[in-house]
Amino acid sequence: MKWISLLSTKRFGMEDYYDLRNHDRTEYQRDYDRLIFSSPFRRLQNKTQVFPLPGSVFVHNRLTHSLEVASVGRSLGNYVSRFLRKKYPDNPAHFEEIGDIVSAACLAHDLGNPPFGHSGEKAIGTFFSEGKGQSLKTEVEKENGRWTDFTQFEGNANAIRLLTHQFIGRRLGGFVMTYSTLASIVKYPYSSQLSGKKQKFGFFASEENSYRKIASDLGIIQLKADPLQYVRYPLVYLVEAADDICYQIMDIEDAHKLNLLTTEKTISLFLQFFEGERLTSVKRNLELVSDANEKIAYLRSGIIGSLIAACAEVFNKNEEAILNGTFKDSLMDRVSEKSSQAYAECSKFAIENIYKSKEVLDIELAGYHILGFLLERYINAIQTPNHAYSTLLLNRVPVQFNMHSENITERIQAVIDFVAGMTDIYALDLYRKISGMDVPLL
Repeated sequence: MKWISLLSTKRFGMEDYYDLRNHDRTEYQRDYDRLIFSSPFRRLQNKTQVFPLPGSVFVHNRLTHSLEVASVGRSLGNYVSRFLRKKYPDNPAHFEEIGDIVSAACLAHDLGNPPFGHSGEKAIGTFFSEGKGQSLKTEVEKENGRWTDFTQFEGNANAIRLLTHQFIGRRLGGFVMTYSTLASIVKYPYSSQLSGKKQKFGFFASEENSYRKIASDLGIIQLKADPLQYVRYPLVYLVEAADDICYQIMDIEDAHKLNLLTTEKTISLFLQFFEGERLTSVKRNLELVSDANEKIAYLRSGIIGSLIAACAEVFNKNEEAILNGTFKDSLMDRVSEKSSQAYAECSKFAIENIYKSKEVLDIELAGYHILGFLLERYINAIQTPNHAYSTLLLNRVPVQFNMHSENITERIQAVIDFVAGMTDIYALDLYRKISGMDVPLL
């Protein structure tokens, strides 16, 4: 792959207008701004990250997480851009804009995630693989629909759909983002047919041709035509690293704020990232601070800074393998042994003690029940649209969702679009109203 073609300002859906306009902002800054001011991005403030949304203690939601990932992503991109400009001083590619591309992609990386955290993804997938949605398989396959798109539902693929699909009443190209920003979001550049047990893939069948168009224009290496598979777009590694750096460390800090972890345990986990003179300096600085939360914040900022530098260094060292499509690991997998062991220890502790905590499991159980209920009601409604109750349900859906398509696969996708786009509170409110638990005052 070649940087000159990989860094493209061509906009999806506006290819005919490419290079006809000039702006003071770069095209990638326009991507960033477009996302910041969008409704789907605002809705992330009421979507669970890991812990239930706050009462008296503020923890991360999808919006604050995305903003932090974008900040880290910009730093990673700037590190790499300086390296590339030094390595290729005469290359006409706009390396200095990589930070803007990565930060915009980081803002968008969670846009497709449904309410109630990762359990929301599982709830949608299992409705079709284990629940009442199984009965639709034969109908979908008769239309040559891709059943694994539903049973393996993936938020990353849903983000690409949200950003590129022309919903009813919307303009061609969806968000009309640059090709480079869109490609940077596709963490798993292959069809759901290749997702396997990991349930990870990059695009639904409905967006497969869109991604093929983007990949072809950017010069991304194709591995298979059917099922479709590409190597990763290089900047995906930076978006993934920014996400990896943030979520694990911030989840531990949130657990500390919620008193699920003691200050002593949190400090011991975080100190594992430091060694030698740096460790001595960090311990000395901790003694100067008495506030427990401030101690944890100080450690967290130091860890993030060191991991940014470490991941950027891994990218730079392996740049040629990344461009050849032969680099197979994440950047976090290749950081120093000290950082890698510390990160692995934090991950292990989080899995065993945070993600299985009562607070987290309760929100996952609620998510399964609420989303399963909503999917059941609306899937039934699109199958019997002329029934009185179905008509009432469908009248409550915004017109942008094509609930009345002649194609059952498209109708199912419309239901998923509607449900996945909900906030936690909206999903709960709609569940209560439909079930009769909450009746408006007359």
